[in-house]
Amino acid sequence: MRGALFLFIATLLAALGWIASKIVVMDMPGETFIASRFMLASLVLLPFCYQSLWRLRAKQILLACGVGIFLGLALLVWVHAVSVTQSLSEGAFIMSLAMIIAPMTAWILFKIKPNKAFWYALPMSIAGMMLMTLTNGWQVDESQWYFLLASALLSVHFVLNKKISNRIKPLDSICLQLFMVGVVGGIYVALTQQASFEVSSNLAIWFVLSTVFATSLRYLLQTIGQYSVNMETAALIMILEPIWTLMLSILMLGESVEVQKIAGGVVIFLSLIMYIKLSKRETAQFKKSLQ
Repeated sequence: MRGALFLFIATLLAALGWIASKIVVMDMPGETFIASRFMLASLVLLPFCYQSLWRLRAKQILLACGVGIFLGLALLVWVHAVSVTQSLSEGAFIMSLAMIIAPMTAWILFKIKPNKAFWYALPMSIAGMMLMTLTNGWQVDESQWYFLLASALLSVHFVLNKKISNRIKPLDSICLQLFMVGVVGGIYVALTQQASFEVSSNLAIWFVLSTVFATSLRYLLQTIGQYSVNMETAALIMILEPIWTLMLSILMLGESVEVQKIAGGVVIFLSLIMYIKLSKRETAQFKKSLQ
C-alpha cells in the first residue's frame, strides 16, 4: 500500500506542476523555465544516487542521456503549449494519450506489433480527442496541436525508457534524464533570443514549488512507487493526473470547462482504463498458454 500511496501523491504533485508551470510561464520564458527547473531538479536528486552514478559505465550514461534528449524535446513543446493554452485540463488529457500512442511508436521504431488491447482502445481515445478539440466545428486550437506533438514525443521517450530500464537503475536514469532536459533547454535558450524577465516573490515561490515538489519529489515518489507495485496498478493510478489537473485548474485558475470537453476527457480516461485492463488480461492469457 505504501507504493500505491506514493504513486497517488505523485499524481497530485504532477497536477500541481501543471498549475505552477502555467503561472510561471506568464512571467518567465517557457524554455528558460524548463532549462533551469530540470537542471536544478536533477541536482536535488543527485545526493540520493551519486554513488551509483559514479559506478555506471559510459554506455549506460550515454543511453540514459540519449533518452533524456527526447524527454527534453517533448517538454520544450509541452511548455510552449502550456504558455499559449486557455485550458490546462484539456492539455493534460491530450498528454495522457502518450500511453495509447506508445504501442504505435514501438511498432514504427522496433517492429513490435501492438496487442489487441491497443486496437480496441485507439478508436475510443480518438473519439475522446475529437470531443475535446472540435468544440468550434472542425477547428483545432494551436495549443492542442502542440500538446498532441508533445504527447507523441513523450511516447517515444516511454518506449526508449522501457528499452533501457533493465540496464540502469530507475533513480540513476531519472537523474541523468532530468539533467539532459536541462541541457536541451539550455542549448535552446542559448541559440534563441529569450525575452528578459524580472524575478518576483510570486514567481520564485511557484518556481520552487514546480522544481522541488512537482519535479524532484514527484519523480522520486513515482520511482519508488513503480518499483513497489505491479505495472498495471501503477498505470491505473498515474492516469489520475489529468483528473487532478482539471480540478486544480477550476479551483485555482478559475478555468471553465464545457460539457463536451468533460465528456471527451471521460472517454479518454475510459480508453486508458480499457487499454490497461485488456493488456493485463492478454499478458495473463499468454503466460498461461506457456505453462
